[in-house]
Amino acid sequence: MLTRAKFLRLSGLTAAALVVAPEALPKSSDGVVRVKSAYGFQETIERLKRDIAAKGIRFFSEIDQSKLAADAGIKLDPSTLLVFGNPPLGTQFMTANPNAGLDWPVRLLVIQDSAGAVWTIYTDFAWIAARHGIVNRSEQFKMASMVIASITSSVKV
Repeated sequence: MLTRAKFLRLSGLTAAALVVAPEALPKSSDGVVRVKSAYGFQETIERLKRDIAAKGIRFFSEIDQSKLAADAGIKLDPSTLLVFGNPPLGTQFMTANPNAGLDWPVRLLVIQDSAGAVWTIYTDFAWIAARHGIVNRSEQFKMASMVIASITSSVKV
């Protein structure tokens, strides 16, 4: 079992890097957590990527969805998907249920809506646990929730 201390050791994170108390974690009834950014679209992406790197989390990919839409002749408001994760933590979910691989690594969507507001959007980890019927990894899901809340807090209004 991956304890909080072992996760922190494996990930290179320190407890101070997780500045979000568990009771302050965003709640979601539909599995989608939206956090409004205090910054413009591109600055939000750069700040998130810096925070992910500073936490020693592996960054896998940045997908510019609005560019892909434009290439297909479709107008889409700014939308970029960031894909990142920590294999020692994420694989804990897949060992509980291989179908959880649909939700790992973590995906964080950054969008700018038609009013100009910038949002970070991700799937609630408690919802992921319920979706895959994972009941024996509560500490790991709690840790994942704290990490993503800490990352999004780096841009939160």
